[in-house]
Amino acid sequence: MTPKPTATGNLYSLEVSRRGLEMIVHFEVISEKYYEKHLCHPIWPGGASGVTIGIGYDLGYNDAETIESDWGERIAEADLGDMLEAAGLKGREARAYLPQLGHIHIPLDQAKDVFYAVTLPRYARMTRKAFPGVQELPADAQTMLLSLVFNRGPALEGSRRREMKAIRPLVAAGDLAGIAAQIRSMKRLWDIDRLPGLHVRRDREAELLENARNSYPPGELVRV
Repeated sequence: MTPKPTATGNLYSLEVSRRGLEMIVHFEVISEKYYEKHLCHPIWPGGASGVTIGIGYDLGYNDAETIESDWGERIAEADLGDMLEAAGLKGREARAYLPQLGHIHIPLDQAKDVFYAVTLPRYARMTRKAFPGVQELPADAQTMLLSLVFNRGPALEGSRRREMKAIRPLVAAGDLAGIAAQIRSMKRLWDIDRLPGLHVRRDREAELLENARNSYPPGELVRV
């Protein structure tokens, strides 16, 4: 999948790397073949997730108005109505509701359309708000913090968010090694036997972030 620029001029929040965006898509989709086999219908990823459709679009963390705005012109009205019932449902509630959405099919092109046009710019704004100064970091680092917020949300308070809160001043200081260490520390939150993918994701985010490039070839940067 090729990341697409989603904004022009000054109407953007972050300047990210294509390599980093491809990593985010891989975290969510793995491959086109895997998507068509396992992800084209709604799933429940486990933990505190809601029912998830397309490329990591979590209905549990979106309200009905947002879901309708993002998907209303892209899917059948009846399917949209069923999706709206999943708005805000997380964890066990989402898992229980999942069978009601089994008939919905989201083609990959639709999923990519929402991801690049709607989801990335929204989470870029969240990332910039959560971590002031993030836009001054190298593009690889901006992208991995975007990945983190896309996966975990922007909240900073609570015992499960202590690393997120600790990252905020590290971003302002431009301390890439410190940010990477906090991202790795988050692995404490998930049982590696139950959610090994999150351990891999945190390690790869940290690795790219601490090795962020300071220069990029032409066409590598994408504004979102």
